[in-house]
Amino acid sequence: MILFRSSLYFLCLIIITVLIATAIITVGLLFSHKQRSKLANFWGMSNLWLLSKICGLNYEIKGLENIPDGGCIILSKHQSAWETMALRGLLPPSQTWVLKQELLWVPFFGWALMALQAIGIDRKSGRTAMNQVVKEGQKQLAKGRNVIIFPEGTRVAPGERGRYGAGGAILAHHTQFPIIPIALNSGIFWRRRDLKKYPGTIQVVIGSPIPIEGLKSSAINKKVEEWIESTMETLPKTADF
Repeated sequence: MILFRSSLYFLCLIIITVLIATAIITVGLLFSHKQRSKLANFWGMSNLWLLSKICGLNYEIKGLENIPDGGCIILSKHQSAWETMALRGLLPPSQTWVLKQELLWVPFFGWALMALQAIGIDRKSGRTAMNQVVKEGQKQLAKGRNVIIFPEGTRVAPGERGRYGAGGAILAHHTQFPIIPIALNSGIFWRRRDLKKYPGTIQVVIGSPIPIEGLKSSAINKKVEEWIESTMETLPKTADF
């Protein structure tokens, strides 16, 4: 039954992605970035509703009040595909995502990302990618947008920890915009490279701004990692399926 429900959701995901992405890259281009972003948020919230109704997968979120008005840098734990749609829907619409450039080549989905001015980077290019994050991220922050980054760079299985890249911390050091950390345990319900979505409630915790004044980027990055990983320890690590 879980496989059937998961497959049904996946079919719905494809349909709604094609429909909303088409709206963003056609009619949406006649409107402002903010209006296109609201369409993208509708896509995120629609997926959360579908996951709840079809798969019995829900969420609880704490700390939304910690998201400031205006631009900020959001650094989130990354365990599954869930947060790529959930954060899109739950956070304020004015978002700019930093992601691997290959995603921009995906039909419909990638084209919509380009219309939303996502920052696509070549993760193998090292310093060039870092400079791109700082240069483009600074422009987006100045426009009052939230720059969203997964510092580990890729999905990490529950109980594991990836290397925290310094891109977000360097961007904060250069711009002095606040960093907001996010911890979540989506991976125990929607596993990496697994079609099945298990029923339950994903926990999401949004932290207060990380103090960055007077700190080097390495120290900022360490504070982010310490907060996220220590908060991860307080979240459920298993679920009853």
